[in-house]
Amino acid sequence: MRQAFPRRAEIARETAETRIRARLDLDGTGRAEVATGIGFLDHMLHALARHALFDLALSAKGDLHIDMHHTVEDCGIVLGQALRAALGEKRGIRRYGQALVPMDEALAECAIDLSGRPFLVWQVPFAAPKLGELDTELFEEFFRAFAMQGGMALHMMLRHGRNTHHVAEACFKAAARALRMAVEIDPRAGEAIPSTKGVLEA
Repeated sequence: MRQAFPRRAEIARETAETRIRARLDLDGTGRAEVATGIGFLDHMLHALARHALFDLALSAKGDLHIDMHHTVEDCGIVLGQALRAALGEKRGIRRYGQALVPMDEALAECAIDLSGRPFLVWQVPFAAPKLGELDTELFEEFFRAFAMQGGMALHMMLRHGRNTHHVAEACFKAAARALRMAVEIDPRAGEAIPSTKGVLEA
């Protein structure tokens, strides 16, 4: 069963630090057009869209002359807001998703609950403080912002891994696969909201 309405959203956010616009289609084919000014973040958002089968267009202009923190965090904010808007009341979705994804020597596990109660558990140590010019601590900031604004409990754990690039990529792909499962329409659920409360708080 497929929702009768398009599960799409467009979000624009402008602050003194960043200007970001995103379009998201949850029932896409994995197409992505991303330009954040941060090459590795672009690469990860392409991977997220491809493996979640989301269509994503995201452009960001941020104060990169200061550092990358605001741009990375605010991209997570906007993407989370788009996800929440596209899900609407969350009728008929599976709600939960999980994935265990290898990337060469790295193995990342992600579990997601689209509960409306945001929480992040992040157990991902990085061997290096930077990936190119990007601080690896910013991956946690991205996922925290994404989870808080998306209204989800997101647990990310690194089972093992040494290469910083592989660890980061495994995390984004695990999140993508978990999201793909969680937002999927459950053919047995009809139009029901998957909660005994009858509502999933946004």
